[in-house]
Amino acid sequence: MRQGLLNGALFQVAALITSVIIVHMAYVAVIRPNAEIVSQQQEYLQQTDPEYTPERSFYVVLRDFEQETCIILFLWASAIIGLKAKQTLGDRKLLDRNLLQVTEGTSILPQDARNFARPLQALSDEERVTLLPRALIAGLHRFQSTQNIQDVSTTVKDVCESEADRMETELAIVRYIAWAIPSIGFLGTVRGIGTALGQAYQAVNGDIVGVTVSLGVAFNSTFVALVVSIVLMFVLHQLQLVQDRLVLDCQTYCDERMIRHLRVPSTKTDNELIA
Repeated sequence: MRQGLLNGALFQVAALITSVIIVHMAYVAVIRPNAEIVSQQQEYLQQTDPEYTPERSFYVVLRDFEQETCIILFLWASAIIGLKAKQTLGDRKLLDRNLLQVTEGTSILPQDARNFARPLQALSDEERVTLLPRALIAGLHRFQSTQNIQDVSTTVKDVCESEADRMETELAIVRYIAWAIPSIGFLGTVRGIGTALGQAYQAVNGDIVGVTVSLGVAFNSTFVALVVSIVLMFVLHQLQLVQDRLVLDCQTYCDERMIRHLRVPSTKTDNELIA
């Protein structure tokens, strides 16, 4: 478990660094040079033709630092979501396997629980730490010690709920990123409006180019941040849906493949012994 947490932390750091490098290289090599060319062309046309209406350029919309930060955070969160989705889909593959080797009509008695748990404990370390084997092993051990089927059901439910809470906790960083992206876009809006107000004296003299550019920064940063946030939240909710289905399907698997086969030997009452 500790090794898994360490690997997860290293992956997040590596994903962040990779996202920064890739996005910044794209901005330096492609987006900002093209945005500068488009801006110069539009400024020249505005000065020569008062009726010219500049077209919205993809490069100009993305060129500022706020948009770059939003895209970096989006790629970082997407990498984390991709890793969680891969792990969840890998866990789902165990649902297609008959891990207990229990045939229809077979009963599992308390003294047999250890034998049925051995194949589960013989799984690879990577498979044994997943939700389904852990729930089955915990249920069998509980049945062996208490000989109570209701306790087994409660144990399986507790293991599944604990796993659901763990999945929810591990997505906290992604939720923070989903919150931070619109906030960064709002910071770009504040910066752009503040710069535009500082150039108001130029607009009074008839030069509105600086004010227009500053307002463009404000609106573009908000636009990009909201679009990125919408996409990220959609992907995040899809991952949560897959994880919730995994937990529910594991509970159903344990009910159908283990709990309904459990049998507690009946004991004779005192009256039966006297008779």
